[in-house]
Amino acid sequence: MISNRREVSPLSEKEKVSEEVTETNEVEESTVDESTEETEVVSEVDELKKQLEETEDKFLRARAEIANITNRNRNERELLQKYRSQDLGKKLLPVIDNLERAMNSEVTDEQSVSLKKGVEMVLESLRQALKEEGIEEIPATGVAFDPNLHQAVQTVPASDDCPADTIVEVLQKGYKLHDRVLRASMVVVAQ
Repeated sequence: MISNRREVSPLSEKEKVSEEVTETNEVEESTVDESTEETEVVSEVDELKKQLEETEDKFLRARAEIANITNRNRNERELLQKYRSQDLGKKLLPVIDNLERAMNSEVTDEQSVSLKKGVEMVLESLRQALKEEGIEEIPATGVAFDPNLHQAVQTVPASDDCPADTIVEVLQKGYKLHDRVLRASMVVVAQ
């Protein structure tokens, strides 16, 4: 009887080992490829997260800077509004001084009296307009000397009526706009 079997030649030991090494290498390569791909994906995700955090930080800083600029501008506008009359007030102070000097002059005839009454009305209107803008006279006579508000131009000896560091006489009135001094009062102080 003839058998239909084919005889398979036995593989040599070298060939068997070679096949096993090749299969092992292929498995290892596929595992290495997969782990490399995973680490690449993980590192890419980490990189994107880092970029997102940096972008968010930049955004928050920019938003805070815009808020600071807005607040600074609002404060500057408020200050400009509050002190808008400063330059005009400084220019009008000599006018008030001259009108007050005119009011101190002696008049005898009727025409001079009516002229003085007109000057008094102008002076009062001017004072009222300045007061509406926040410009006020700095109180001086009889108050304690304050170097922030008063300028001492002369001193006199202190007495029982005038204690030390008290203003005795005002030589020129001082004015302030809200909390800002436009012109310090020129005064005589008891020492």
